[in-house]
Amino acid sequence: MKDAGKFAAVAAVAGGMAAGVHAAGNDTIQIALIGCGGRGTGAAENALLTRQGPTKLVAMADVFEDKQAKSFKFISSKVPNQVEVPRERQFIGFDAYKKAIDCLKPGDIAIMATPPAFRWVQFKYAIEKGVHVFMEKPLTVDGPTSRKMFALSDDADKKGIKVAVGLMCRHSRVRQEMRDRIQKGEIGEITMLRAYRMQGIIGSCFTPKYEDNKMSELLYQIRNFHSFLWASGGAYSDFLIHNIDECSMMKDAWPVAARASGGRHFRGNNVDQNFDSYSVEYTFADGAKLFLEGRNIPGCQQEFASFVHGTRGSGVISEKGHSAAGRLYKGQDITQKPLWDSGGTEAVPYQLEWEDFMEAIRHNKPYNEVKRGTEASLVTSMGRMAAHTGQVITRDDILNSDHEFAPEIERLTMESAAPIVMGADGKYPIPQPGSKKKREF
Repeated sequence: MKDAGKFAAVAAVAGGMAAGVHAAGNDTIQIALIGCGGRGTGAAENALLTRQGPTKLVAMADVFEDKQAKSFKFISSKVPNQVEVPRERQFIGFDAYKKAIDCLKPGDIAIMATPPAFRWVQFKYAIEKGVHVFMEKPLTVDGPTSRKMFALSDDADKKGIKVAVGLMCRHSRVRQEMRDRIQKGEIGEITMLRAYRMQGIIGSCFTPKYEDNKMSELLYQIRNFHSFLWASGGAYSDFLIHNIDECSMMKDAWPVAARASGGRHFRGNNVDQNFDSYSVEYTFADGAKLFLEGRNIPGCQQEFASFVHGTRGSGVISEKGHSAAGRLYKGQDITQKPLWDSGGTEAVPYQLEWEDFMEAIRHNKPYNEVKRGTEASLVTSMGRMAAHTGQVITRDDILNSDHEFAPEIERLTMESAAPIVMGADGKYPIPQPGSKKKREF
């Protein structure tokens, strides 16, 4: 009986250590940054600026030394007293994420901000080590990895691991109030949503031909990850997911099907796999629609906004990027005086998501955004696949697809070949709607 009690205590510690280590709220949470690009650097800064208790950056991992050095310099300049990453904890390589996570103890946090292709591999290791995780969006880029992420979410719950996902609009207090008002019927039943991200060249969505005297083809593709579907889901997945997510938030549901069109108009010498314009009609289970327009063409009219329309009114969700607008109107004329106006001012959503995450860790509250984040990623991929194949794609179609974009991702090393290889003309396979109906490339 005595031994049984000891075994039970050990099992409880092993299963729940991650959840309870920092519950007291008075000790330092250590952070490892995996993926030292702009978004990872920003997430690390947000983590170190939280007001929930002491934090410290103790390890960094990337495959590019210059990116890591730039990130280290920036973060150190912003919060110098919270950065303790000596050279021996600045790891480079495809196994660097393991080395960085190994610097943590159960209950600390790993920030995962590499291209999303690597997300499930790194998440799996973090679960094994019992550390909490902040993951940037999107979480997946295809059906097979979405299935893996859904399963890993359950594994994280079993170990008491808390996971945040970088869909920060969900943490906007203005959007939360707007959703609640809409769900209470202030504009009637939602019949349509509209979303736009019409912009010029952004990130690495346009990429010139590979020159093998500078770096390996694998590193070239990772460096320009917005250009390659295996690495990021392309410009569509990385940039349009926020509009899709905030619209689904207002509807309190996910689309179940998509039809779409798109094209490559002005590519010049660029060899990326993206379309530069996308037009998508998403359908919800009740027949309501979300119309999404995405464009990456210089010199065109630009807009970054989302709108909602109901049977008795309408609303502006956002109108200037990620900042919330938060206005509801009687009828469909959004130039009139609003019924409700949030004022459009609030704390930065990037910081709000970290405050919510840290509070859950400090006070040992349930917190796992992986299934919602995977659903957002899957629905995003559903629209992208509809455009790239020219077919109507349902949620079941994309979820059960057997096209895994990077099936050997966990085995990559610095010497590995790239998941896709350029042709003799220096170009890469691109979507061919109507010709390739079950695969995007």
